[in-house]
Amino acid sequence: MTKELRRLSILMLIMFLALFGSTSWIQVVNAEELAENPRNTRALYDSFEVQRGSIIASGTAIASSVPSNDVYSWQRQYVEPDMWAPVTGYINPALGREAGTGIEQAMNSYLTGTAGSQFLSRIERIFTGQPPRGSNVVLSLDADVQRAAYEALGDLQGAVLAIEPSTGRVLAMVTSPSYDTNLLASHNTTEVNAAYDALVADPGKPLSNRAIAGDLNPPGSTFKLVVASAALASGDYTPESTLPNPATYRLPQSDAVIYNDTRGTCGPGEEVTIADALRLSCNIPMAQLAVELGDTAIREEAEKYGFNFSFELPLVSTPSSYPRALDDAQTALTGFGQGQVIATPLQMAMVSAGIANGGVVMNPRMVDRVIGPDLSVQEDFPDVEFGRALEEDLAEEMVTMMVANVSEGIATGARIDGVDVAGKTGTAENGPGEPYTLWFTGFAPADDPQVAVAVVVEDGGGQGQSGSSNRIAAPIAKKVMEAVLGR
Repeated sequence: MTKELRRLSILMLIMFLALFGSTSWIQVVNAEELAENPRNTRALYDSFEVQRGSIIASGTAIASSVPSNDVYSWQRQYVEPDMWAPVTGYINPALGREAGTGIEQAMNSYLTGTAGSQFLSRIERIFTGQPPRGSNVVLSLDADVQRAAYEALGDLQGAVLAIEPSTGRVLAMVTSPSYDTNLLASHNTTEVNAAYDALVADPGKPLSNRAIAGDLNPPGSTFKLVVASAALASGDYTPESTLPNPATYRLPQSDAVIYNDTRGTCGPGEEVTIADALRLSCNIPMAQLAVELGDTAIREEAEKYGFNFSFELPLVSTPSSYPRALDDAQTALTGFGQGQVIATPLQMAMVSAGIANGGVVMNPRMVDRVIGPDLSVQEDFPDVEFGRALEEDLAEEMVTMMVANVSEGIATGARIDGVDVAGKTGTAENGPGEPYTLWFTGFAPADDPQVAVAVVVEDGGGQGQSGSSNRIAAPIAKKVMEAVLGR
């Protein structure tokens, strides 16, 4: 072999290896990322050429594929679509850039069999001549708990999210108003686009997943849990620490005056304990406490529970917000969940779950495992700690105060016979004359927490500024907790 031919051969070998390496990298390492890229319409259309895997909850397929006799080989079908819409979402290439939402979009590579963890399975199918097929996604959600939340929320505008405190597993995710995902799974482009346009135009925003995203609400008095937690974490306060107890309070460097809900003092006496202020849900002492703590201490504690972070469940949540650099007047307002602080039900459920779990906050997740067409487990999704928000002994003090809220405070609507329930109501103002936003968050049983739940009811529950969180939001949470506890 001549010297020139040898050089050419080496160059050709290097070029071949480079080409082989780059294509292998794209097809194996980057396959999942490319498949999930919303601009990759080919991957979306190709996903209808394979039998897409099912989405499973409590052993039953709530989304599955059936044969189609049109340009697509398979069509998606949803069971109890309105109830499961915020979970499953929908998928349909006819909608272009809006072709997929929910688990359908977030777990698309698994459902179509193109995820990196399914590479060997794809190779096996090629060699055995089997048609390509997606894997099944098994959710953490409990169908009975989901149904209880859906029926309890009913026609009210809002959302419910239930979570297992020790693991972060989401047990229920409901939003209202909802929609029929089957309408958006049709292969009739005209019908699908008309249905989608109607949903977008609906003032109730049924396409918004209010449980984890959408237009966030001020959390109202449920945020007092974070303020009390920050106070205990500082080491300068206990539940029995006292605060001044006036009937009115002028915000620092402001002409604005705030009141307690009763328009009087927070119980008798010139001072009130943090425990009583929380139990009676008084605004003034918590506003004063917030100013004493300062916005930095409250924000740092809020962030330990997940504020200012987005979570992938794998659905992506909108971060709940506690802003930086608030002045004393704004900080006082956040003391009772007003001002610039806003939150999702997911976030407020995480606050309760963290307290219930001895101060440790878990990352929320909705998927337990991925199961292949041959029923083998292709991937498990472990429990992951987000971090510690509170020391265990201080978390126990928070639990005691939250139990008092339900047993003898203003959250009695969440009581369950024979069970100690820990909880906190919240009523958030939205401007002069605007309906209140009603909240509840809590967990049960208090001594062995199995579920933490957050409920938000918008538009005052249809009662404007007369709606009561204890009469409307707390009983919804009660029914969800009862479903988990089998009552």
